[in-house]
Amino acid sequence: MATVILVRHGRTTANATGLLAGRAQGVSLDQTGRDQAAVTADRLAAVPLAGVVSSPLERCLQTAQFILDRQAATPYAPVDPDLTECDYGQWQGRLLSDLATEDLWPVVQSQPSAVVFPGGESMAAMQARSVAAIRRNDAAFEAEHGPGAVWVAVSHGDVIKAILADALGMHLDLFQRINVGPASVSIVRYGPVRPSVYATNTDAGDLSWLSNGMDAGDAPVGGGAGQKAP
Repeated sequence: MATVILVRHGRTTANATGLLAGRAQGVSLDQTGRDQAAVTADRLAAVPLAGVVSSPLERCLQTAQFILDRQAATPYAPVDPDLTECDYGQWQGRLLSDLATEDLWPVVQSQPSAVVFPGGESMAAMQARSVAAIRRNDAAFEAEHGPGAVWVAVSHGDVIKAILADALGMHLDLFQRINVGPASVSIVRYGPVRPSVYATNTDAGDLSWLSNGMDAGDAPVGGGAGQKAP
C-alpha cells in the first residue's frame, strides 16, 4: 500500500492555555504552532507528496497549508471530515485542570474504550471512523499513484493516537501510552499482511528517505539494514 505520514496540527491558543478545544471554531495556531508547522513543512519538503488530506478544523487546515506551500508540485489537498477531532460534547471548551476532577477522567486514562463523552462521541467510534478514513484514503492514493505513493494526513492528537494504536495492534485501552506532540510526524505503511509503523511522534530529522519508496514485503528478521538515503 501507500505510505501515510500522520501530522498533528501545531500548537494552538487553546493548547497553550490548557483548554480542550474540541470541534470549536476559530481555534488557530499560535506563533509557536506556526513555527512548529513550518519546521514540519521543511522536513517534508524533500518528499514528493501525492496528497495532503486534512481535518476540516482551522488549526489543521493552517498546518496543512504550511506543508503544501513547501511542496515543489501541488499535491491533491482534500478535507476529510472523518479526520476531525473527537466530539467531546459537554467537555468541549473546558479547562483540562477542571476536567481532571470529573468522574469520567480516570476512565479516559485507563479504559478509553468504555468512554462516551457526555453529549458527544465515544472514543471507540472516534477510532473506528478515523482508521477507516486513513485506510480509505491510503487505498485511493495507491490506486492512483502506485504503491510508492506517500501522502499526509493532518489531524488531532487523540485521533492520531487512536490510528497508531490500531496500526500497532494495541487495544484502544492502551492508547494513552502513545504520545503525539504538536506538529509531530508519525509514519505508517499498510502492507498486504499488516501495518508497519516506521516512526511515531518525531519533531526533527531527515525524511528524504521516504522519496525512495518503501519495501512492502515481509518484516526483516533481525531488523534489516534500514531505509536507503536518497
